[in-house]
Amino acid sequence: MFFAPQQLRAFGSAPCLVHDGRIFGYAELADMAEAAANALPSRPQLIALEMAATPEAIARYVGALGAGHAVMPLLTDHPELAATAVERFRPGASWQRVDGEHRLAFHDHPAHIHPDLSLLLQTSGSTGQGKGVRLSASAVQANADAIAKYLRITPSDRAALVLPLHYSYGLSVLHSHLIRGASFWLADQSVLAPGFKQALNASGATSLAGVPHHFTLLESAGLDRSLPERVNCLTVAGGAMKPDRVRHWAATMAERQGRFVVMYGQTEATARIAYLPDDLALRFPEAIGRAIPGGALSLMDEKGRAVTKAGMEGELVYRGPNVMMGYAESAEDLGKGPELEQLLTGDLATRDADGIYRITGRRSRMSKIAGLRIGHDALEQALAQAGHDVAVWGNDKSIWIASSGALDGMTEQAARLAGIGTQNIVLVPVPELPRLASGKVDYVALRKLEGTGPKQRDVLPAFAQTFAPHPVAAQDSFVSLGGDSLQHVELSLELEHRFGGVPDRWEYQSIAQLEQVPLEMGTRVATPILVRALAILAVVVTHQTLWPVYGGAAAMIILLGLSVAQHRREPLVQWDPVAFLKPTLRVLGPYVLVLLGFAVAWGQMPWASLLLVSNFGLTAPETHLMLPYLYWFIEAYMQMTLLVLILCWPAPVRQLIASRPFEAGMALLVLALLLRLVPEFWPLHSGRSQFTVPWVFYLFALGWCIAFAQSARQRLILMGAAAIALSAAAYMGGNWYGGWIKYMSLLGVVAVLVHVPQVRMPRVLVLGAMHIARAAFMIYLLHRLVPEVIMPLTGMHLPRPVDDIVAITGGVGLGLLGFLAQQRLARLPWRQVPKRLHLARP
Repeated sequence: MFFAPQQLRAFGSAPCLVHDGRIFGYAELADMAEAAANALPSRPQLIALEMAATPEAIARYVGALGAGHAVMPLLTDHPELAATAVERFRPGASWQRVDGEHRLAFHDHPAHIHPDLSLLLQTSGSTGQGKGVRLSASAVQANADAIAKYLRITPSDRAALVLPLHYSYGLSVLHSHLIRGASFWLADQSVLAPGFKQALNASGATSLAGVPHHFTLLESAGLDRSLPERVNCLTVAGGAMKPDRVRHWAATMAERQGRFVVMYGQTEATARIAYLPDDLALRFPEAIGRAIPGGALSLMDEKGRAVTKAGMEGELVYRGPNVMMGYAESAEDLGKGPELEQLLTGDLATRDADGIYRITGRRSRMSKIAGLRIGHDALEQALAQAGHDVAVWGNDKSIWIASSGALDGMTEQAARLAGIGTQNIVLVPVPELPRLASGKVDYVALRKLEGTGPKQRDVLPAFAQTFAPHPVAAQDSFVSLGGDSLQHVELSLELEHRFGGVPDRWEYQSIAQLEQVPLEMGTRVATPILVRALAILAVVVTHQTLWPVYGGAAAMIILLGLSVAQHRREPLVQWDPVAFLKPTLRVLGPYVLVLLGFAVAWGQMPWASLLLVSNFGLTAPETHLMLPYLYWFIEAYMQMTLLVLILCWPAPVRQLIASRPFEAGMALLVLALLLRLVPEFWPLHSGRSQFTVPWVFYLFALGWCIAFAQSARQRLILMGAAAIALSAAAYMGGNWYGGWIKYMSLLGVVAVLVHVPQVRMPRVLVLGAMHIARAAFMIYLLHRLVPEVIMPLTGMHLPRPVDDIVAITGGVGLGLLGFLAQQRLARLPWRQVPKRLHLARP
């Protein structure tokens, strides 16, 4: 066995433990372990041990196992829980902290233990009343060997041990490294501690194991981008990590030629049951993978029959040498021998055609309300996918939902998801979700809480109206529905009208959460909305007058890049071209109507515009083979959309924009600036290069970068790049005062978008900006019909200033009317009724 003194000594002076700047060799650990064992009873007994992450505690642990005792690890610094466990299972001796020192105490009437018993772990880390899990020495050895095998652990590896050692996951890290003669760094600080990164680097660690919550903390500290170079393997277990975070970490480690391994297990299987090979993490981020070496997985239905069909759900069953001997409720159970050949995990799962398993829920976490079986895990996961950190539990009367975020609308959302009435939903506001030492949610603590939610508002109809005829469900968010920039403004205004305010980052919140989130009366407008309104007004004024309000269309291209980055990145990452291109239909529909109008008026089809290539200078409007120059923007918009899709075709590019979107944007900006040189060497005649993608694509790239410039360093880099790019554009664009006014104004637009997320304004101006921004595209399409068609047809001849005012206001007004007509068409009866998402199981 790996914990035998002779096995430890076989590794000689090789480093074993790194703690507080000191390195303990294997031979030294063996000496410490033997000394600790000599103080214990000679007859094998249960030994309780407070498992601190110190060399002394590990030596006592290994020494007790090596002497043939069984060990019951105890949570550190919880004397009341330790006392409960000692009273319940009657160890022969216990190492516990007394007055700041660990002391060995002997107990009367020790329990009789089975000779195979090696570890007694508890399933509950919070109350001490969980079931005891009896593990044999052979199970511990088999599990350690399997983990070491699939993680390819070698003596040169060193694990950063940040997990508690009373926890099966933490112990499995210890065991799998001891069995290979590898070493550990015993971290004595949180991953959020100011000096953790430096300490991790100094430790020489090559791997780090954590639960999902650890990786959330690492990201919040920026360590996902600044891990020491030696760290080449990360593992996660102890709960489901969100697929997008798995994808993020897998991509991050792949970039540095490292591995990110998702693992699944239970204490009843000595910690590990399945693992997802690192090369599959990006393809199957929601999966637990395959059985560990030496083990086998299968599925079983409610009648105990094998589930063999791919995609069908059943209870996950595990067979392997690491399955527990059985449970222990009291000291009397410790004398029992092995009682199980297989482990019914209690988890519901599916298996695909490739043999990859996915957890779908938990059998015991179910409620049966109004005849419906409702999976707590399924409901919890649906809310989590919408960006909410929630915990769900319940009984056959009610479902409780705890969240540290806003609760508005969650009652309605959860009721829709589960298919039950709102009277069965109880909301529990908490400052943060309580967690066990393992990082898992402490449902026992949550059950002691009660709460009610604030008054609800019905957001679903607003979403249904905006996204008609697409079906909308309560767990949807603006981002998940693939909203575009036009829908963003439209829905912002709709929410403003209905509820008097729009919450921060509402785009990422589900409909249900928006129904509960506190709102602030609309005295602020999002900067992109304000810029959109001002940009379209600048376009209208420039087309009618000689006023130097240049750059309106250019600003709209920047906003286009910003919108694609914010709202349409996920379809690119997932490589869903249909979802990515879907928002363009809202542009092409009205454009085709305008095109048909010109075709009727001219008696021929403007083919170049129909094919969206007239901006290449193939013909002129006078031939009626293309629309007036005004409509170049729509063609460039479509061409840039297709170009982005083509650029994201290679999987490495999609991985980059998934894991490092700002860096991807900067790379796109460099490419776009190189593309901007093309018209300098191969210009189109009559200055028509200004209507082409090479001329303007760098503005799109700037918009993308704005969306992801989160840190001060990124914002500084972006502003520097924007200053260089726009100055170069001004110089190459003729180096005249109008060009410098335009491009320096655009630099100001970039600065405002980067540094000022919202602008305070009187509510009437907020609503006005929203209305104009919402109708910006229709204003762009229709505004020139007023001075060029309507005014001449009516015989209207006005003095120049009045003529300009009528043309400008009339053009804006016509665009607003056009948008309302488009909106009315979208609400006609062909709109589908929003579908309710059921999370109930039959």
